Amino acid sequence: MHVTLVHVHVNPEHIQDFIAATRANHQASVQEPGNLRFDVLQSPEDPGYFLLYEAYRSPRDAAAHKETAHYQRWRETVADWMAEPRQGIPFTGLYPAFD
Repeated sequence: MHVTLVHVHVNPEHIQDFIAATRANHQASVQEPGNLRFDVLQSPEDPGYFLLYEAYRSPRDAAAHKETAHYQRWRETVADWMAEPRQGIPFTGLYPAFD
């Protein structure tokens, strides 16, 4: 399992816009054949801090996600709303194990 934790800091005036755009990306992403999980988390202590937990069966599936129209639309839409560039940190998921 290929997991990416994406850390995003959003400018306060765009938090609700970011949530709406990210919901649309989430809804399309969970329909991708290689997607296992796509969670969107918001910090209760810092409402402008989000963590996206993206789990795909393989690195190839994760790369395919970045080629989708919905991801590219999300990336372009939210780019100017971020307080700093987003940071994606890759992990190898051990458990649960998916065959």
